[in-house]
Amino acid sequence: MTGADRRDTPLAAHIKARIVRDGPITVAQYIKACLQDPQHGYYAKRGIGQDFVTAPEISQVFGELIGLWAVVVWQQMGQPRPIVLVELGPGNGTMMRDMLRAARGAPDFLRTAEVCLVETSASLAARQLELLRDAGVPLHAYSSIDDVPPGATIVIGNEFLDALPAHQYVRSQAAWHERTVGLGGDGGLQFGFGSPAPADVLRRFPDAREGDIVQVHHEFEEIAAWMEKCAANAPIAALFIDYGHTASASGDTLEAVRAHRHEHPLTSPGEADLTVHVDFESMARDFGGRGTLGVDGPLTQAEFLGALGIAERASRLMSANPAQANAIEMGVQRLMAPQAMGTRFKAVGIRSRGLPALPGLTTERP
Repeated sequence: MTGADRRDTPLAAHIKARIVRDGPITVAQYIKACLQDPQHGYYAKRGIGQDFVTAPEISQVFGELIGLWAVVVWQQMGQPRPIVLVELGPGNGTMMRDMLRAARGAPDFLRTAEVCLVETSASLAARQLELLRDAGVPLHAYSSIDDVPPGATIVIGNEFLDALPAHQYVRSQAAWHERTVGLGGDGGLQFGFGSPAPADVLRRFPDAREGDIVQVHHEFEEIAAWMEKCAANAPIAALFIDYGHTASASGDTLEAVRAHRHEHPLTSPGEADLTVHVDFESMARDFGGRGTLGVDGPLTQAEFLGALGIAERASRLMSANPAQANAIEMGVQRLMAPQAMGTRFKAVGIRSRGLPALPGLTTERP
């Protein structure tokens, strides 16, 4: 990336000043600043869907199936009252709206549900609450998962994990070093190397070669610890859907998208969406390694939605709305097609070990 490629955004100036003052920052710190800075971060300034389109925006069937999934999980739990329904990173609130609409077929579930929206962006949180204000269920907005009240809980996270700050490590001379963001000779942002990586990174990637880059989501462990704490007192289940790989492997997957186009991650800090592919093998290890939690999956999104009956639900929706039949069919194809989202995205379930395998996810990792 040349100096001409960089955009002198307000956040870029803020990050440069921080680096001059305190030294290079980690890639995880850079991602967090780009997405969550309260003044200049991406989520503080832009709306979901401006630079990318998520599954709930593609088809209402997606959110409706997740809503019905939550109802079945609640029934598997023994229909506890109340049931805390949590969405992590709810975007514009579209998926939760579709989930609650589908759940109207189970009025007992809606009567006992309390919806908790966990969102770091104040502007997005306000938009979510406005969209859902007539949903007919108690609504709560939190900036951290740690603020969610205890009790029987169902957690949904669609395209949430990929936006968590990920640490990157570079293999160099038989050792791993943290990848950092610092300043180049021209004063622009550039990648560099920092302190030695934690010892477990070397063990996770024994076949890595000189120059290889790997990503580690330490926040997986934090979410797993929170779920384990909850599971000690009440049943808990979670569904995460995101794009990533099922086996841990090296490779730089940090991506930036602005105006529906990919660009270098250091080009437009705060004005491009940053994501990192999810390492589902690492995730399964972080969650399944705890004695109270079981892991189901991962399966491809196509396998998961197919098991939930997406074809049948889409068919009924098309019959009831013939004028929208073509749009409904095209949306479902986009969710299911291998060349689109069907295999790129994976679904994984986490649950209290006392619960049966979660709907649509039948493979438990030990």
